Amino acid sequence: MSANVPELRAAAPLSARLLACAGGVLAALAVALSAYAAHAGADPQAQVRLHTAAVFAFGHGIALAALAPPARRALTRWLLGALLLGVAVFAGGLAAAHFFGASTRLVPYGGSLMIFAWLGYAADAVRR
Repeated sequence: MSANVPELRAAAPLSARLLACAGGVLAALAVALSAYAAHAGADPQAQVRLHTAAVFAFGHGIALAALAPPARRALTRWLLGALLLGVAVFAGGLAAAHFFGASTRLVPYGGSLMIFAWLGYAADAVRR
């Protein structure tokens, strides 16, 4: 191609774009959740749970926003989807316990899913 003609690149698959979008929304919700925890006068145990949920949601939201757009392999996108599900169960479970009085019994499964998704992502990265 000529130096003056920009290279045309295929758009990221829809699933990758949706994962990146979910990452951005997750990060925004994390900021709001952290602000709520800091300013709403929640009891100390609730503040710890909400801040933990916010930290995990923010970190994983940023990771999804960064890692999903270049993810061309279906396996990679599936692993990132598992990561999104894991953080939703983990952080969502902690937040739901505070806001709705929900049980936290599923929270460890969300954490385990995040661990396995990250390990799978790491293994997939080596294979690329």
